[in-house]
Amino acid sequence: MADTSDPGFEDAKLHLAGAAVTASDTEAWFVREVLPLETALMQFLRRNWRNESEIADLRQEVYVRVFESAQRQLPEQPRHFVFTTARNLLIDRVRKENVIPIDAVTDLDALAIAIDTPPPDRAIMAREELRKLQSALNRLPQKYRDVIVLRRIEGLNGRQIALRLGLSESAVSKHIDAGMRALADIFYGQPTDLRREQ
Repeated sequence: MADTSDPGFEDAKLHLAGAAVTASDTEAWFVREVLPLETALMQFLRRNWRNESEIADLRQEVYVRVFESAQRQLPEQPRHFVFTTARNLLIDRVRKENVIPIDAVTDLDALAIAIDTPPPDRAIMAREELRKLQSALNRLPQKYRDVIVLRRIEGLNGRQIALRLGLSESAVSKHIDAGMRALADIFYGQPTDLRREQ
């Protein structure tokens, strides 16, 4: 009969991938195998997600997913598992966003997301139109820009915008109408007197 009181024997059991483990075994594995990867994980997250304020939350969510999975079964390759989990988390975040900021993900290829890439000429035209739209938005009076961004980009309704900006719903509606007209005039090169609109 084998002597199981040897501390090395316990470590050997923890390395058996696929074995069911206790909570304390999972905690020990997590501290030994996952936590030392924190620096590399943070670099990966910073390189692939531009919103710096979300990086710590992303790391925490990776840890939760890894730990919960390890409670069922220890992965054979912890490093590969941690980074695959991080990549999948970033992909999930991008998919769940209703409005994806242009700079939300720095390198979609690194995340292995299958995307339809437009031909280079269409991509150039689209970028130019985005620049033109951004320029037109920047030229709008602040009150118009605020309501248009909240309505058309963030997807808020009139009541939500009114509450956020401290305006009446009718004022929000008028600002959206006037702002959209002014934006179209600027975007399509029509002269507009924004001083009159303010």
